[in-house]
Amino acid sequence: MRIVVKVGSNVLSRPDGMPNVTNMSSLVDQIATLRDLGHEIILVSSGAVACGRGAITPSRQLDTVAARQLYSSIGQIRLINLYDRLFAGYGMVIGQVLTQKENFASRTAYLNQRACMLTMLDNAVIPVVNENDTASLTELMFTDNDELSGMVASMLDADMLIILSNVDGIFTGPPADPSSRLIPEIEPGRDLSGCITAAKSGFGRGGMGTKCGIARKVSDDGITVIIARGDRPGILTSLLLRPSEVPHTTFLPSPQPLSNIKRWIAHSSSFAKGVVRVNHRAAAALRSDRAVSLLPIGITSAEGDWEEGDIITILSPEGTAIGVGRASMSSADTTPLIGHRGGRPVVHYDYLYIE
Repeated sequence: MRIVVKVGSNVLSRPDGMPNVTNMSSLVDQIATLRDLGHEIILVSSGAVACGRGAITPSRQLDTVAARQLYSSIGQIRLINLYDRLFAGYGMVIGQVLTQKENFASRTAYLNQRACMLTMLDNAVIPVVNENDTASLTELMFTDNDELSGMVASMLDADMLIILSNVDGIFTGPPADPSSRLIPEIEPGRDLSGCITAAKSGFGRGGMGTKCGIARKVSDDGITVIIARGDRPGILTSLLLRPSEVPHTTFLPSPQPLSNIKRWIAHSSSFAKGVVRVNHRAAAALRSDRAVSLLPIGITSAEGDWEEGDIITILSPEGTAIGVGRASMSSADTTPLIGHRGGRPVVHYDYLYIE
């Protein structure tokens, strides 16, 4: 299988911010075992900012963006050098992939990035992926590496995404509550709104809500997603070889996975250049099980300045998100057609993702 493994900061870092070499060494041991079994592995690794934070005390108070840039510039070197030494012990070669959210916004950049990582896999190189925090601004950053790992898994047509966190999976309530139970499997479409808390991890930017949202979207792509506790001994090999022996949550893949272009569109909502609001009839049609395109007659208003091929968001009359799509015409060409019959679709069904 092709497996994307995402490891969180709390698994890779000690409380003082220094790298947790014991956990990292165990992780590399397990990846080596999976490679020997014939699996392809892509590692999405947090920890750079935490490593940098433990190595330096700034000369003055820094804002959030400046602090991340400073810490990651120092920590990324330490993190990748440590990985390189650990993997070299097994004769394995790694390659560093630093990316930004905007690299997923353009279809051309997306495909170029995909081709690069596939070439690495073809040559038995393990991609070690992280966000390029030194060049990212707040509004252009991934929510956290959970979001990045989901986009990488989708982009590379992975069979499985494993998110290693500091909890065993999704619970029916707060994990610290004795009455909460671990949910072993989550079927497509299951409502989890009552199970997710807003708490975030100590070093990471995201929380279980982010993980759940990403897992849901990636499983819609036809990819199995597992959330498990990363500091459990042998967790990776156990999940693959003896899954019944370790607690975890599995998001079952959709039986009707999305096409490659729809996968890209599904993960591109944050790149939308415009918004169109539709009437009740169009909203119902788009949410139905039929293959429906968005026609001008169903649109009531449009906002933003977009070109043909850009991503736009589709809202219901109440303002809730229905989905996103790749526009087949510019905003300038769309506006005069609003509410009128005839004409080609503003978003064709083949390039439409309904949330």
